[in-house]
Amino acid sequence: MNPTPACDWPRFDRQLATTALPLPLFRQQLAAANDNLQQRFFAGEPVERLVSARAELMDQLLVRAWHRQVSPDATDIALVAVGGYGRHELHPGSDIDLLILLSEDDTAHDYAGAIEHVLLFLWDLKLEVGQSVRSVDECTRQAEQDITVATNLMEARLLSGPQDLFQAMKKAAGPDRVWPSADFFRAKIEEQQTRHHRFHDSGYNLEPNIKESPGGLRDLQVIGWVAKRHFGAKTLHDLVGHDFLTEHEYQALNEAQNFLWKVRCGLHYLTGRREDRLLFEHQRKLAAQFGYHDQTHSMAVEQFMKDYYRTVLRLSRLNEMLLQLFEEEILLANVPGEPQPLSMDFQARHGYLEAVSEDIFLRRPTALLELFVLMARHPELRGVRAGTIRLVRDHRYQIDDNFRRDPKAHALFIELFRQGTGLTHELRRMNRYGVLAAYLPVFGHIVGQMQHDLFHIYTVDEHTMFVVRNLRRFTVAEFHHEFPLCSDIIQRIKKQEVLTLAGFFHDIGKGRGGDHSLLGAADAVVFCRDHGMGEYDTELVKWLVENHLIMSTTAQRKDISDPEVISEFAQRVGSQKRLDHLYLLTVADIRATSDSLWNSWKDALLADLYRTTSRALRRGLDNPVAHQDLVRETRAQALGQLTRHGCSEMAVQQFWQRLNTDYFLRHSAEEIAWQTRSILDKPEGDDEAMVRAWGRTHRGGTEIFVYAQDRESLFATITATLEQLGLNIIDARVVTSCNQYALDTFLVLDHNDEAITDPQRLEEIQQRLKRQLAEPGLPSQQQGQLSRQQRHFPIATEVWFRDDRHNRRTIMEVTTGDRPGLLARLARALLECNVLLQSAKIATFGERAEDIFFVTNSEQQPLDTPQFDCLRAAIKRLLED
Repeated sequence: MNPTPACDWPRFDRQLATTALPLPLFRQQLAAANDNLQQRFFAGEPVERLVSARAELMDQLLVRAWHRQVSPDATDIALVAVGGYGRHELHPGSDIDLLILLSEDDTAHDYAGAIEHVLLFLWDLKLEVGQSVRSVDECTRQAEQDITVATNLMEARLLSGPQDLFQAMKKAAGPDRVWPSADFFRAKIEEQQTRHHRFHDSGYNLEPNIKESPGGLRDLQVIGWVAKRHFGAKTLHDLVGHDFLTEHEYQALNEAQNFLWKVRCGLHYLTGRREDRLLFEHQRKLAAQFGYHDQTHSMAVEQFMKDYYRTVLRLSRLNEMLLQLFEEEILLANVPGEPQPLSMDFQARHGYLEAVSEDIFLRRPTALLELFVLMARHPELRGVRAGTIRLVRDHRYQIDDNFRRDPKAHALFIELFRQGTGLTHELRRMNRYGVLAAYLPVFGHIVGQMQHDLFHIYTVDEHTMFVVRNLRRFTVAEFHHEFPLCSDIIQRIKKQEVLTLAGFFHDIGKGRGGDHSLLGAADAVVFCRDHGMGEYDTELVKWLVENHLIMSTTAQRKDISDPEVISEFAQRVGSQKRLDHLYLLTVADIRATSDSLWNSWKDALLADLYRTTSRALRRGLDNPVAHQDLVRETRAQALGQLTRHGCSEMAVQQFWQRLNTDYFLRHSAEEIAWQTRSILDKPEGDDEAMVRAWGRTHRGGTEIFVYAQDRESLFATITATLEQLGLNIIDARVVTSCNQYALDTFLVLDHNDEAITDPQRLEEIQQRLKRQLAEPGLPSQQQGQLSRQQRHFPIATEVWFRDDRHNRRTIMEVTTGDRPGLLARLARALLECNVLLQSAKIATFGERAEDIFFVTNSEQQPLDTPQFDCLRAAIKRLLED
């Protein structure tokens, strides 16, 4: 490739010959060349030409700077480009990696001054230079010890100096001396696996690293490094000549590389530095820069990222296939391996599945699915042989409408879901090979489909794979300790494939507009009927997909201490079988959405809803539990615990007479016993606020209980103090006794979404709250900073109200962007508008906070329109301040 020059070098040389101050001239030339390359990039010139042109620019500048200090005729020193620069690839923010190569160790002394002058000159030019000074022997020694050094030297390119010195280094660091190709290959495979694990083996992260993530540029470089080490290949195209790469595969690799290069160049220009993380703030700008536009059902940024993720998927597929080919050539070429029959058309060789004949998919197209069933049946297999991967790719066209209607194909696909092991691995493999989207076109719509928010950290197809994995994990005995309730429930489910199919289809309707639950349910019905599933199982899959969000919504947004809420939810679920399936799907779904979304509180909340609903179903839907029955039962359980601890029944009953029935509905017997004991232990006449912290409760968090004389600012003071302590309030319940004492209970987590168990920290919380409650007025308002990601997802504040006439209260819902001190600000709004809080449910979904408040006026009645207006205005003002 001869890139268009960015500079007029003859003119530059004439100017250089007449100046005694070269630095300004070099700076001017570099700035002009950078501007030229940037303009060409934004004008749409192919990025591969610009990457090479930048390397050529640096070649010209560096050689001229070098020759001002070191004679071109020197025989014992050379200037060498290494790393990406050695490959003649430079992006705008890339480091310029140089090796100053010496003939002998002691040669460095002779050139110390010259080397220092050159490096200082380059730093004055603001170039990001990474340099090493080594003799040939040092290159050998360091390459032996560090494969990264060996890799850099393998890509070395002579810029200036004697060719024989350069060749001596290449030979000394070559595979005949250090890192023979077999050892090099093993080390690079291990290096890649370690790197992939750092990214959870997924290139589909919300803010991917385009260089290091699976399917990124580094995976492409690994192919090039192994090819160079074993074959001496200078370019990937050389592999075509070695019959290791088809021309079509080379073009696919080249297209993937150029797409990622374009994104990387855009990132560097956008940030003004080396940046390989495709952060939120860059994604939208790059999408606009590359010509994407918002459409009816997809934003421009979602279209851009979909192209990115699909590129990563293709590159992952090629990386897997080529590394498998290399393994066969480098490690297994001389290893005898007798084939082991797996079926009529497939066998295992060297631990890999291979087709017996190259025409298998022509003769029997359904073998395209049988391959994955066999892989699931034989977990001892390490993968699919590269030649067979090629055959799959080349015969995907066989998966047409006739194939999709074939009962044999239906039976094989369902069989995969009935396998005891390997389902998730094989669904991922089917997705990588493009078979899943070919067989189920509706799945093809979600491949690479991102959701541009902080809530979903994976693409829809990757999230789906994690849901399936989580469901299957519940069945594995060694993971029983992770989710004991889920593991116990799933053992009762006879047809686990029904549950797994619901997980597979639950989000398949996303990205098409409309309600994805309804769209997915319709797709699931078509699939189930086409695949011969019975009507009962089909209806169960349909119901689960259609209702997969209701358990999470009920638990996090409704007052599940209210028997009416439980009765309504039980009516909607209808049976214990549905409840079992729905609970498992809900847990698997939340855990697969984001690493940070699942915590002990959600675990306890969903388990509580499951158990209370199960109890309601056992009683019968026409026999819901009455409020008074629940209160009577809870009081009896709490009293039993208290008397066992030596409390006087008379004292307990006298105290409870001051509390209304809401207290006994909204607290468990365990909580009531703990709080009652704490209050009864309080000395008579002690009017100081009492604060108790319970480290880890059955509710999955730390419970903070405050018993104090009621006052208007009490709730606002407590929330502000807890948030100043760095605690995340996830639930609040407020009760006032008939003698005007507040019994306020807060469930909190620390900044890691964990319960606080350290005794010193618990004591600190108690003392800080007591001191603040002894002070008049409100504490100062917390001034917190939004995270980088949150600043790029602004959420408009909206406030809704609806009456809860049955409980004589109003339900207020606030949706806004999450931020530090949010609940304390909302508490101030309640105080300003003279609104009383009964309880609050705090839910955060990525950057979005959705908080529910159950409130009344000062007369314990629902709010009226003036109070609605007051709250809306106060909340928006306080959140905008």
